[in-house]
Amino acid sequence: MERKEKDNASSANSSGDESSRKRERDRSSPRDKDTKEGIHLLLNIPAGVSRESVHSDQSNGSSNNENLPERRQSRRKRPRVEYKEMDDKLANLSEDEYFSEEEKMSKQPPPPPPPVPEPPKPVEEEEVESEPEEPTVGLDGAAFSARLPADKMTSQEAACFPDIVQSPPQTQKLFLYIRNRLLQLWYENPKVQLTFENALPLIEAPYNSDGPLVMRVHTYLERHGYVNFGIYKRLKPLPAKKFGKVLVIGAGISGLAAARQLQTFGMDVTVLESRDRVGGRVATFRKGSYVADLGAMVVTGLGGNPLTIISKQVNMELHKIKQKCPLYESNGNTSGLSVLVPKEKDEMVEREFNRLLEATSFLSHQMDFNYMQTKPVSLGQALELVIKLQEKQVKEQKCRHVRKIIEMQEDMKSFQNKLIGLKDSILMLQKQYKEANEVKTPRDVTSEFVVKAKQRDLQQAVKDYEELKDKLKDLEGKVTELENNPPSDVYLSSRDRQILDWHFANLEFANATPLSTLSLKHWDQDDDFEFSGHHLTVRNGYSCVPVALSEGLDIKLYTAVRQIRYSHSGVEVVTANTKSQGGNYTYKADAVLVTLPLGVLKQSPPAVTFVPPLPDWKMAAIQRLGFGNLNKVVLCFDRIFWDQTVNLFGHVGSTTASRGELFLFWNLYRAPVLIALVAGEAAQIMENVSDDVIVGRTLAVLKGIFGNNAVPQPKETVVTRWRADPWSRGSYSYVAAGSSGNDYDLLAIPVTPAPVVPGAMPQPNNLPRVFFAGEHTIRNYPATVHGALLSGLREAGRIADQFLGPPYAVPRQTPPVAHQ
Repeated sequence: MERKEKDNASSANSSGDESSRKRERDRSSPRDKDTKEGIHLLLNIPAGVSRESVHSDQSNGSSNNENLPERRQSRRKRPRVEYKEMDDKLANLSEDEYFSEEEKMSKQPPPPPPPVPEPPKPVEEEEVESEPEEPTVGLDGAAFSARLPADKMTSQEAACFPDIVQSPPQTQKLFLYIRNRLLQLWYENPKVQLTFENALPLIEAPYNSDGPLVMRVHTYLERHGYVNFGIYKRLKPLPAKKFGKVLVIGAGISGLAAARQLQTFGMDVTVLESRDRVGGRVATFRKGSYVADLGAMVVTGLGGNPLTIISKQVNMELHKIKQKCPLYESNGNTSGLSVLVPKEKDEMVEREFNRLLEATSFLSHQMDFNYMQTKPVSLGQALELVIKLQEKQVKEQKCRHVRKIIEMQEDMKSFQNKLIGLKDSILMLQKQYKEANEVKTPRDVTSEFVVKAKQRDLQQAVKDYEELKDKLKDLEGKVTELENNPPSDVYLSSRDRQILDWHFANLEFANATPLSTLSLKHWDQDDDFEFSGHHLTVRNGYSCVPVALSEGLDIKLYTAVRQIRYSHSGVEVVTANTKSQGGNYTYKADAVLVTLPLGVLKQSPPAVTFVPPLPDWKMAAIQRLGFGNLNKVVLCFDRIFWDQTVNLFGHVGSTTASRGELFLFWNLYRAPVLIALVAGEAAQIMENVSDDVIVGRTLAVLKGIFGNNAVPQPKETVVTRWRADPWSRGSYSYVAAGSSGNDYDLLAIPVTPAPVVPGAMPQPNNLPRVFFAGEHTIRNYPATVHGALLSGLREAGRIADQFLGPPYAVPRQTPPVAHQ
């Protein structure tokens, strides 16, 4: 079976599910399938489990299995571009308005070529190694890669170009062509700065006739991080004179991306980082030939992913992750060796896992079962509730089965009593018929009538007897059949539940938290925005990205922020040196960009104080949103003893409580390195266990799978404890019960010195001074490296627009000067 992983912003930050979350996500939304299927799942799910495995009734799902979510991580849906469409009247232009007749003809697709028959694939064909595919870069492809609609202006574009929105449709078409063409030029060569001067001659006539518009579109795309971001060769030097001072707190992906952008825009930028390195939760262990990512390690598709650009600029050794993932379970044999879970069993339990998720979606989105006794319902609660409903139905079916047998046995008893009565009647009728028939002839009319009547009654009684005997025999056969085919005594056998718990652990890995803490309604709110393409790992270590992004920046390492003071005149940031334990130092600037992990913002007592305190709406969002935990055990060996053809293999735990302990192993690197994951409740529990014990448990699991003599002692080991890390306090964000995607938006809103209502227009004398970026501030791409990157680009554009002004603004008309 396939398992999919969700890239995350921490070690824990790799995932799923994804099993994953988010799923997943790949998945078609359960909300799209919530009608008859949902009712069937929730109200009349087949008892579904035989004595030893999920009931074969569920194999009916196999034919529809391609439509079911793949959940070896988090549930994931179809990719969708990220944008908010402008007003439909302006956005949805008709074909006649939008294209000329020649263009309409040129847009007609060519006739499809005749289909070429493909050779049949072997059933167990191994995945072939291939280089990561890159999205096609046409005009539409360029817009897709930038997460924009190719044929519509977004709400942000409409706000930045009000003159274009108010212009005729042909002007909007001109804007879109220029925008898409500039994106295409950037995607064709992202290693070199795309300047307006170089781009203008490459835009075809007549679209290049309006030079000022091309310049405005170019500066808009540059300001908001659609072109000229990352690490590229500059054709124009950085501005010699700096305008405005910005402090960036945190040298993670979001902070570094924002700092590079702000530096490019001509602002004075200083990055404050408490660690002795850059990258934050992107951390790579390196020793000799050994490489292992302790934090983020997965690129979840290249289609629409800004990391596609970074991968062309930086030496990222991307490698496709094979999704095949065999599961091993302990079967209690005397050898102590684990055995491979049969494929049929694995697939059946996975189908049941998906059905359970669909049922919880139906509960939430169709039955509005989102609160229980005024408290928000978690995904874990809903899953256990559906399982209990299934168990209840199994018991009820068992009772119905027994009652039916009893009813049939009562019918059999009644038939047998009737047969006894009929038999007595037949004997009596035989005697009477014999006596009547013994009357000597000639018989009178009365005697003849008696003989005929007795004969008729006897024949009818015999007929009734035979019919009743046949019915009794038929009933006996049905009773025997029922007794020989009883329904399952349980919904899930202990073995089934252990395998199901493995899938639950995979989902907990994708979301970095126990399912009991996830919001039932909103846990997968970002699924529509998953990128297309294979999931990839960075074989030379993900830390190559933040190291490259940090080049040329003013970064103060060992600098922990203790207090942020902000006012109408600017900001002051009080720091402490984490290396020398020296005195405090205060930095002053016009604005501060806070990229502290959500776990640090949630910390109580606070690790960083704000003066004045952050507004209540901001603090409430910080408290509502969840920040999870996921840990890794890295084992470096001197030789490979596992199947090198698979990147993943799973270990099925023995109990529900320990299901996330060392449940999944990753084989991703050239050197003999395995990474074991610890998710769910186990992630927190094992932070309090020593490295020796954890490594010993991990080796015991491997010896159970491969044999005692096959597993050598590791040469190097690393055990992460992200929750205990004072600079992260966990792995990555999730939508907790009681939270929603809105909280990501609230966390992204900058803060002003004086209170304002969120969404209100900023006042000139009360401009925002404290800005926020990070994976916990981007609703559509949370818990991912690309989400952190995009949030940094977003805030850099916001800060620059506020302090430098938008270079793409509508040119002011100079009033004519009257001649004297």
